[in-house]
Amino acid sequence: MVDGSIGDMSTHTPADPSPQPRGLTPDDPGRPSGQGPAGQGPAALPVADAAYWEAAAETFDDEPDHGLRDPAVRAAWAARLRTWLPAGPAEVLDLGCGTGSLALLAAEQGHRVLGVDRSPRMIERARAKLAGRDAAFLVGDAAEPPVGERRFGVVLVRHLLWALPDPAAALRRWAGLLVPGGRLVLVEGRWGESDPIGIPADELTRLVGPLAERTAVQDLTREAVLWGKEVRDERYVLLADLPRRHTEVVDVHLVVRRGAEVLLARRAGTGYADGLLNCPSGHAEDGEDVREAVIREAAEELGLRLAPEDVRAALVMQHRAPPPARPRIGWFFEVVYGTGGEPWNREPDKCAGLAWHRLDALPDDMVAYCRAGLEGLRAGHRFLLHWHRPGDPIAYDPASPGRAVPLDASP
Repeated sequence: MVDGSIGDMSTHTPADPSPQPRGLTPDDPGRPSGQGPAGQGPAALPVADAAYWEAAAETFDDEPDHGLRDPAVRAAWAARLRTWLPAGPAEVLDLGCGTGSLALLAAEQGHRVLGVDRSPRMIERARAKLAGRDAAFLVGDAAEPPVGERRFGVVLVRHLLWALPDPAAALRRWAGLLVPGGRLVLVEGRWGESDPIGIPADELTRLVGPLAERTAVQDLTREAVLWGKEVRDERYVLLADLPRRHTEVVDVHLVVRRGAEVLLARRAGTGYADGLLNCPSGHAEDGEDVREAVIREAAEELGLRLAPEDVRAALVMQHRAPPPARPRIGWFFEVVYGTGGEPWNREPDKCAGLAWHRLDALPDDMVAYCRAGLEGLRAGHRFLLHWHRPGDPIAYDPASPGRAVPLDASP
């Protein structure tokens, strides 16, 4: 993941003598070579390397639109943010936050900010810059932010989406982190005149369209004060407001059965329930049905190659983690061990290991709703509610009240 604010990347002409960001000059062999397939991001992205941004942290704020040290530049960004963000205090997720310059402006306007960036040195500088403010910062992948079940009023992203391998997937993930009626604020562009890189506004509008109730594009090219100089390439912000109606994430869980045993994965590095066991799982993506989703997740997490006829829907559960988390619909699918190959841990950054456990003797160190789902499945139920109350632990606790409510139980 690159940092969320890369500054000016214009190709130079004699009328534009300002320096390029280090490592991204037109003559540099490491310069991105342009877009790959539509919607799939740039074809070559050395700037996505974390080491690049670690090295850049030292001088990152020297760019006018990074450090916002010029009072006129700072005031221009503050004025823009005031129109993009809600009037009242909101939870703002700043992805690819860099050294926290935009996060500081948002905090000064009364918002509660969580910044995420993959560079520890950038995060260190952001924490120092916002010391004493209502803000927190995490080191992590902005495409898969480690925020657990938290939801936000605004997801703010500047000059980041163009560099991701799958912008459409990132947008779906970010939209899922918003409360109903929340807003995506996407500052993007096409930098350079002879060999431009980035995402045109019409392309980003197409990608965001299926997720949003309303979209609006504002041209920022002519606002030289935002960039600290005149620019001639395409720069814009896209504002996308999500529907206000109630929506729920649909997640899928794979129950691999080996006789009396089931396969459990230990969560790690996700920001939610890390260290606890649960079934291999994920969520359905836009336009994907639940069976397609669980087959995809089985391949991504376990290396299993499953066909539709290999999986069987075993249980459906509406569940909610402890508030303020929002409800989800969980589909549990069963598959017999040996089908599709031998399971192995394909995502060690998200899973600390796989282990078999007896279904009639499940371990205590599990995600509570997943354990409830497996116990409901063992009892023969097909439909459950599992609704955490305020103060409930995420982990299963045998001393806590049971929250599972069968919906197919006899009167």
